[in-house]
Amino acid sequence: MTRPETPTLDRVGGPADLRALSDAELRRLADEVRAEVIDAVSVTGGHLGSSLGVVELSVALHAVFETPRDKIVWDVGHQCYPHKILTGRRSRIRTLRQKDGLSGFTKRSESVYDPFGAAHSSTSISAALGFAVARDMGQPTGDAVAVIGDGSISAGMAYEALNNAGHEGRRLFVILNDNEMSIAPPVGAMSRYLSGLYAGTPFVQMAEGFEAALPGPIRDHARRARQLVTGAAGGQGTLFEELGLSYVGPIDGHDMGQLLPVLRAARARATGPVLIHCCTVKGKGYAPAETSADKYHGVAKFDVASGAQKKSAPNAPAYTKVFGQALTRAAEADPAIVAVTAAMPSGTGLDIMAKRFPARVFDVGIAEQHGVTFAAGMAAGGLKPFCAIYSTFLQRGYDQVVHDVALQGLPVRFAIDRAGLVGADGATHAGAFDVAYLANLPGFTVMAAGDEAELVHMVATAAAHDAGPIAFRYPRGEGVGVDLPETGAPLEIGRGRVLQEGSQVALLSFGAHLSECRLAAEALEARGISVTLADARFAKPLDTDLIGQLARHHAALITVEEGARGGFGAHVLHHLAMSGALDRGLAIRTMTLPDRFIDQASPADMYADAGLTAHDIAACALDALGVVSADFSRRA
Repeated sequence: MTRPETPTLDRVGGPADLRALSDAELRRLADEVRAEVIDAVSVTGGHLGSSLGVVELSVALHAVFETPRDKIVWDVGHQCYPHKILTGRRSRIRTLRQKDGLSGFTKRSESVYDPFGAAHSSTSISAALGFAVARDMGQPTGDAVAVIGDGSISAGMAYEALNNAGHEGRRLFVILNDNEMSIAPPVGAMSRYLSGLYAGTPFVQMAEGFEAALPGPIRDHARRARQLVTGAAGGQGTLFEELGLSYVGPIDGHDMGQLLPVLRAARARATGPVLIHCCTVKGKGYAPAETSADKYHGVAKFDVASGAQKKSAPNAPAYTKVFGQALTRAAEADPAIVAVTAAMPSGTGLDIMAKRFPARVFDVGIAEQHGVTFAAGMAAGGLKPFCAIYSTFLQRGYDQVVHDVALQGLPVRFAIDRAGLVGADGATHAGAFDVAYLANLPGFTVMAAGDEAELVHMVATAAAHDAGPIAFRYPRGEGVGVDLPETGAPLEIGRGRVLQEGSQVALLSFGAHLSECRLAAEALEARGISVTLADARFAKPLDTDLIGQLARHHAALITVEEGARGGFGAHVLHHLAMSGALDRGLAIRTMTLPDRFIDQASPADMYADAGLTAHDIAACALDALGVVSADFSRRA
């Protein structure tokens, strides 16, 4: 496919070059950057819609502010592709989210133009305020700009930061990128409030006298850019003004005739915190993304002409889909079952249940803290809430998990998606820590599905469990192709299963790496090593009978998990130590993710990097048995 012609972009080596361009050239540059983003993401996949929505804003910010001395902090960072193209990384833009390529998010180690890394939401205003304080205390940094939107403004952390910024009164710029779309349509009173600020007001092209060309409500707000000089009153009061920020807008975030004058005026005049409200369209300039913004939030490789995404046919249903279907069947049988998601109904599979029971699925927005306690309240009220959330995002609500759920022994069911290493989103989205931080909580039951059929049974187990909080984890992607039961059967709490009996080495798997353990067992059996293969199912409570049996009847015991140190293997080791099993000379190895963050690659490459392939498991078993083999040396 022929790449788009980009004569203006070809002249740009970095942001300093933008400041030498005329406004007309900046408009042409934005068009070319948009074409470059579309072409690049068609090759790599990635976050397309959000990046297309900030093309003009990215050009305008780098043209007006003196980056990298001035700091632009992109919230979440998934909209940073235009920013990366403009900041010297264009030559590598087609390595986005690939092994050894550019990150799909902002990353401090990647560029001086990425002053603060991100991938989770609602952190930008806090970080930008920190840069503003550093500047005012004599550090060699300039203005601080936070770009927040795409649902991030719905999270409590953003308002904590706005409140603090208003109190501090320091010179700070907050760009509210308001596209009326998070990953799914935005929810909540704040979304309705923002919509009300500009509802029904058409945007018009602005020339030199741009204020006079605006309809009244927008004209009044746009004047705030000038009025920053004198502090003169203008426009209606807003929540942001009540918090102590000067409010400018709403303005059309795709019209350089509005963006450039407002940003220039604000930068020239501001003495305190300023919020500039830009209204944008997610997927702007690419029809398939504009008309189906949620489907083009994150895309696979696609055909630019048709918009068709190049997704391979699945070999087995995805774990997320299996969960959604199993929960919906459970909800059909039990009217007390409800579900909570934090702005990810389709990502967690809850959209399946929502189609059948829309009044029993609650999307709380990007508000994990609230979502967890909301679920706790429903549990205290007699309902059976399932809180479906990615492992990496559950971290955001951990105090609520401890204080509001575990301490009170409330039966909240946590469906933890994206457990383990997730691929192109890299370290920021890895589900590495949930077992360690949940299994240490008194009264918490923690499960992991060895395959998609086990996941169905764990949904049933959680639905039937009223004795306290319970969690089950499962990975991103397809299952292994096992037959699925029509309905799940509750598992006995704290009981694992033996899948293959042997006599020399025991492989005890916790979670979806059971398939790798099977392959390792086959490789060991081919070398004449007798292997027991067991699926723990539970990290808490442990199946101590099974663990004791494995310890007594084997020379070596290997635990395998898709999580950080301090998780399942640590609990097994603690039990064996306290029970005296280690006193009898048992060789034990606990295989976990290494004590480092692993950059993006395919999941297979990431697990190879982590030393958790079938080859590594077999090598570890041979090492524990004292067998030297050139064919099975551990790689990590």
